[in-house]
Parts: sequence; structure tokens; C-alpha cells
Amino acid sequence: MQGVTIDPSFSSWREQARRLLHAKIPPCDVEWRFSEEESGLFNFSELSVLQEEPAQYEASQPQYTVPKAFLHLAESVASHRSDTQWALLYDVIWRMTHGGDRALLINHTDDAVLRLHKMQKEIRRDMHKMRAFVRFKQLDDGNGEEYYVSWFEPEHRILRLNVPFFRKRFTGMRWSILTPDECAHWDGETIEFSEGLQKEEVPQSDDAFEAYWLAYYRSTFNPARLKIKMMQSEMPKKYWKNLPEAEIIQELIQGSSEQVLEMMERQASAVKPRPKVGYLEELHRLNNSAGDAPE
Repeated sequence: MQGVTIDPSFSSWREQARRLLHAKIPPCDVEWRFSEEESGLFNFSELSVLQEEPAQYEASQPQYTVPKAFLHLAESVASHRSDTQWALLYDVIWRMTHGGDRALLINHTDDAVLRLHKMQKEIRRDMHKMRAFVRFKQLDDGNGEEYYVSWFEPEHRILRLNVPFFRKRFTGMRWSILTPDECAHWDGETIEFSEGLQKEEVPQSDDAFEAYWLAYYRSTFNPARLKIKMMQSEMPKKYWKNLPEAEIIQELIQGSSEQVLEMMERQASAVKPRPKVGYLEELHRLNNSAGDAPE
């Protein structure tokens, strides 16, 4: 058994996977572990080939190619917090290269492929939740300029995957997205990353900005379209602690029945007359004339 230590990142896994492939080490002989973890109960031996200088190693060994679809899949599932993806990815890439199965990713009965695609769906869902539930809070940076901060706790390590979305969506703002894993900071020109923070370390927001958001949420809340089970499915309660509108959600739900009745009464009392359209009026006249004709 060969122990391979990586950072839990795609680039770190890819570097070691390349060397393992060149050394022809099969997946069953590899145990993946991480730099921040202890060695554990096993007495692993490090691969001697992994100690070679990268430039010297790459020049002396053949290059392996894989479909772009695999690289996209690997970059996505690398953010999965389970850390079971590394062994699955190496198993798949081994069979693509040394096994010659270039079409492996379209094999919908392969266990490793199915598990990787399931992880990819979980990553996509988590990214969607982050985009939906990040709430920026306005701060004063001390120079009289606006700065926006949001704290979010994702299921997986998806911040870097989602940064392009937020950079495009909020290009004109200076903002920081803080997570327990790491933090991203946009100054209007460049993105920088720093160590993660816990929620209690997040700077407090401007109360006026949050009050404005709550007023907006109240104004857009439509009780007639309220489906509580669906809302909780799309907005799980674990996210409520990060949402300023969470404090009024229960209030709005409780008052939704009365609001719906009021809306129905207003609609019933405001019945509009039938619009006069020349073509329809003529049809109506002809129909009435036909009904009055003798047999």
C-alpha cells in the first residue's frame, strides 16, 4: 500500500495522480491522505518516484491524455467535503489510461462514475443555494466608502467555484464573502483569498441597510403563492440564521391566510365589464340572429 499526501484540491490531486500513473501504481495500491491529517493507524511507505523533481520527472515520462469532460468533472467534485472523490477519480482515470476505456464516463452502470456524478449534482445544488442565500451587509470601510460583507456556510468547499458568478454579478461593488473554509475579497479589479472565519468573527452590519432589505422583502412577499413545504425545501431552515428576512418569515406565514382573503375580496368587488371588440360584438349579434330565425 502506497500512501499519497495531498491538499484537498484539484491541482494537488492532479499532480500526484500524474506521477502515480507514470509509476503504474494501480488504484488498489494507493491510499489517499491529507496534509492536515495525522498518519493514522497505517504505516504507509511514500512513493520514491514522488520525490523526483517535477521538471525532471515530466521530461522523462510519457504524457497521458483524458477527455475534457473528465477534467470538468474532477474540478467540480474536488470541492466535495467527503474527500472520497480522490480515490474514485484515480480509479476512473486509471481505467481511462492504462485500461484504455476512453468512453468510461458515459457508462451509466459504472459505480465509480455514478458516485462522481452524484457528487457533481450535490456541488451544483450547493452552488445554487449559495447564490440564492448570500446576503451582503453594508459596512463603512473607515474612509467613508461603502463595503459589503457576507458570511455563508456552504455544505462543500465551493467558494472558488462560485467567485466568477459573484464577480460578474456585483462588479461595481467592493465585497467580501466569508466562509469557514476561506474568504474571497473583490476590490473592483482583483480577487484575493484569505483564511476562513467563523460567524462570530464577521464584522457587524449597518442597521439601516438591513432595515431597507427587510422592507423590500415585505413588499415583494406574495401570500397567494405561498407553499410552505416547497419554500422550506428550497430554503432549508439551516440557512435562515444567515438571512435577515428570516426573522419575519414566520410572521409573514402566519398572516398569509388573512392577506389572501383580502386579495380575493378586492378582486371580487372589482369585476370589469366585458371589453367591447367590434369583431366579437358582430359574432355575438349574428349568433343571436340565428337563434331567432324560424325553422
